[in-house]
Amino acid sequence: MKRTPLRIEPISTYLERYRKGPNLRGPIHPVVVAGELVLVSGLPPFDPETGEIARVPFTRQAELVLEQLKLCLETAGSSLTKVLKCNVYCTPDPTHFGAFNEVYDRYFRSDAPDGPDRSTWRSIASR
Repeated sequence: MKRTPLRIEPISTYLERYRKGPNLRGPIHPVVVAGELVLVSGLPPFDPETGEIARVPFTRQAELVLEQLKLCLETAGSSLTKVLKCNVYCTPDPTHFGAFNEVYDRYFRSDAPDGPDRSTWRSIASR
């Protein structure tokens, strides 16, 4: 199957900036289209104005990530309504799960029978 990576600005530029280092190799694409599938890579909470990781409350970070997801999908000719599966890596603070669910439900209705499946993990950020 043919794979077509897409540049999604400003996200592609931000990812490339953060992907520099001796152990980080290969290209990074926020979106790859393969046939009728649109695959979106992990997206950090970039500030859309500066390209820096947004140092804002967790709820705002979640909004930024989901807005970037929406931008990626729409640029690829898709939409949030077509998402089949969403893998979420959340901070280790268990209080963030409820806050994330509230934001997530604004983008993907949890009571919709055709909403995306979701897996959520606690992650520990490297510093």
